[in-house]
Amino acid sequence: MFPLSAAFNLHNAKAFVGRGGELAVLRAAVAAPPAAVLVLGEGGVGKTRLVAEALTTTGLPPRRVIVAHCDDLREPLPLGPLLDGLRRHSPSLPDGLDPSIGVFAPYLPALAGFPVPPALNDPRAERARLLRAMASVLAALAPVVVALEDLHMADPVTLEFVAYLAAHPVPGLTVLMTAREPMAVPAAVLRLAPLSPHEVGSLAEALLRRDVLPPVFVTQLFERTAGVPFLVEEVVRSLVERHEIERIDQRPDLLGDVLGDVAVPALLRDVLLWRMRPLDEATRDILGAAAVLGMVAEARTLAVVLGVPVGEVEPALRRAADAGLLHAGTQPPRFRHTLARQVVYELVPEVARRMLHLHCARVLERQVPRPVAQLAHHYRLAGSAADHVRNAEAAADLATARGDDATAARFLLATMDHPELPRRQRARLAGKLGRSAVEGVTQAEAIPVLRRILGDRKLPPGARGELGLALGRMLRQQGEAAAGYEEIERAVPYLTHHGRRARALAILSAPDTVLGRHAEDHLRYCAAAFDAAERSGDPSAMLSVEIAELSLRLELDEPGAWPAVRAALTDERFAAHPRDHLRACLNWAQGALHTGRHDRAAQLLTVARGLPAAAEYERIRPVVELTEHALDLATGHLDGLEERILAFLARPDRLPLTILDARLYLGRLRARTGRPAEAESDLRAVIADAARVGAAWPLIPAHTALAELLGDPAHARTALDLAERKGLPAWGRSAASLLAHLAGAAG
Repeated sequence: MFPLSAAFNLHNAKAFVGRGGELAVLRAAVAAPPAAVLVLGEGGVGKTRLVAEALTTTGLPPRRVIVAHCDDLREPLPLGPLLDGLRRHSPSLPDGLDPSIGVFAPYLPALAGFPVPPALNDPRAERARLLRAMASVLAALAPVVVALEDLHMADPVTLEFVAYLAAHPVPGLTVLMTAREPMAVPAAVLRLAPLSPHEVGSLAEALLRRDVLPPVFVTQLFERTAGVPFLVEEVVRSLVERHEIERIDQRPDLLGDVLGDVAVPALLRDVLLWRMRPLDEATRDILGAAAVLGMVAEARTLAVVLGVPVGEVEPALRRAADAGLLHAGTQPPRFRHTLARQVVYELVPEVARRMLHLHCARVLERQVPRPVAQLAHHYRLAGSAADHVRNAEAAADLATARGDDATAARFLLATMDHPELPRRQRARLAGKLGRSAVEGVTQAEAIPVLRRILGDRKLPPGARGELGLALGRMLRQQGEAAAGYEEIERAVPYLTHHGRRARALAILSAPDTVLGRHAEDHLRYCAAAFDAAERSGDPSAMLSVEIAELSLRLELDEPGAWPAVRAALTDERFAAHPRDHLRACLNWAQGALHTGRHDRAAQLLTVARGLPAAAEYERIRPVVELTEHALDLATGHLDGLEERILAFLARPDRLPLTILDARLYLGRLRARTGRPAEAESDLRAVIADAARVGAAWPLIPAHTALAELLGDPAHARTALDLAERKGLPAWGRSAASLLAHLAGAAG
C-alpha cells in the first residue's frame, strides 16, 4: 500500500521530469548565442515548461529575457508579439542606436521622444526597415533571450524576422520558439514527444511526493493520459481533490475504473468539470465569459460584458484561480493552458456563447482605435455576417497598409464563408484576396475560392480580369505552369487598367513556363505589353515590361541581348525600384544559364548578391540560392552541392515553382558524380511532373540530361523537337550536339 492521499501541494505541479537531452539543447543555445531553436509538440506536451526550465538554469551569465506571446486575435501589427514583450520588459536602451528604431517610438515607452522616420512608399521597403530596426533593438539589449510562444499563431512579419536573423545574426541573441506544428523558419528543431511510462511515473511521484508508485498505477495513468504532462498533472490533482486516492490506496489497479475508458480530450473535460464543481453559478458564468473573451481574463472588460460590478468579477476570478483553472498571481489572470480554456469555452451552451461573443463585440466597439481583428472574430462567432465582413475587411486593409499580405489574405478568406454576400461585394473582396494571397502564404486556400467565384457567369468583367490574373499568378507560383499561363491569357481581355494589363502581358511573354506557345507568341505578347505600359503612363509598369523583354531576348540568344542587359544594369530607374532590380538580375541570370552563357550568369548573380534588396527581401532568397546551385553545377563547383540542393528541397519556405528546377539539378549532379540509377530515377520523375504541369523548362533539359545519361537518341530527339516547337534553338543546342555525337559513334 502507498499513502497517496497526502495533501496535494500546488507548488509540486511545477515538478519537472525527463527531457534531459532536450533541456541540454536549449541550455547550449542560451549559453552560446547567436542561436535559434524551435520546440515542436502537441498542446500540453510541455513546450513552455521546457523553455522556462532552460531559462531558469543556474550557472549561466545574467541575460535579459523577453517573452513574446503570439495570438491569432492580435490586431494587425507587424512584429506585434515582440513589441508587446518589449513593452512588458520596459528596457532602457543605450545611445547611438540605428535611427531606424524610431519606427517603434509610437509603441515602445523606452523610445519616447525618439524621432519617428517618415513612412516609405514601398510596403516591402517599410517591412525591411522594421526588420533592421528590431534587430538593432535586440542587439542593444544583448545578451538577451527572446522566447516566442505559439509561433504557429505569429504574424508573417514575425516569422520573416526569424528568417532575417538567420541571414543577419545578432551577437548575444538566442531565440527560443514553441509551436504545435512545423514552421518555415531557419532554426534547430527540437521535437517534444509525450512522456514515456517511466517518466509519467516519475512525474506522478514528484506530484504526490512519493519515492515509488505501484507499476500498475503508473501503467494505467500512462495509458489514460497518453503521456501528456499537462493531463498527468490535472489527473493526479483531480484524484486527490475527488478523494479517489483512498480507493486507489487499497487497489492501485482501480485507476482505470475511476478514470473510465475515454480519450484524452474527454478525460480532460471530465477533470476540469470536477474542478469547476465547487464554483457557484455566478463564478462559472464569469469563467465562461472569460473563455469567450480569450486567454486573458480582464476583470473590467468582463464586468462590462456581463453587466455586473467589477467587485463581483474579481473575487470570482480568484476563486477560479484557487480551483486551478487560472494562473494564480498573474495580472490580469490567464487560463492555465489553452486546452483548459478550450474545455471551459465548449462547456458554455452554444446560444449563450453566441450572445457572449456579441456582447464582447459591442464592448470592443467602444475602444479607440477599434480593435478590428478582435471584432471580426467575435462577430463571426456571434453569427453577425455583415458586421464580421465589415471588420474583417477593415483588418485586412490595415494589414495591407502595414505590408502584411498574408494576414490580410487570412481575414479576406474568412469573408468568403458567407454565401449571402451580394455578388459585387464578394467580387470586390475576392479582388483584394487575390492581390494579398499572391504575395502571402495562403495561396492553397485562396485558389479554390477564386476558381469558384470565377465560375459565376454574371461576374462583372473588371472583376473577372483582376481575379483571373491573381489566380493565374498563384497557380504559376504553386508550380501549375500551363494552368496559370492559360488563366492569365483568359484574364487579359477583361483587364481595363492599362498598368495591370501590361504586367499580365509581360508574364505571358516569358517562354520558360509553358509548352504549346511558340516564341512568336511570346514576342507578340511582349509588343502588346509595351503598348499597354505606354498607355498606362506608369514608369514601374514600363520597367516590368522592359525586364520581361530582355529576358525573352536572352532566352532567344539574340546577339544584341547581352549589350542591352549591361546597359540596363546602369539604368537609374532601378534605384527607385530595388526589388525590380533584383528580380531583373535573377531573371536574366536564369536566361543566361538556359542558353549556356555561364559567364554572363555569374556576372548577373554577383550584381544580384550585392544589391540591398537581396538582404531585405527574404522571400526572394530561395530564388537566389537556386540560381547559385544552377551556376555551381554548370561551372563544375560540385563540393557540397548535393547537400545544399537537398537542404533546399527540404526547406518548408521554398516556392513550389522552384522545386522542379532543384530536382533537375539534383538528377544532373548525380549523373555527373557516377550514380546513374539515382540520376535516372530523378530525371524521369522530373520529366513526368514537368509534362503534367506543362512546364517547358525543365522538361527540355531533363530529356537532354536523360539522353546523355543513357546514350539514348530518342530522348535527345524529344528535347530537340520540343525546343524547335518553342522556337528556342538555344535550348536544343545540347541535344543537337549529343545527337551528332551519338550518330558519329554509331557510324
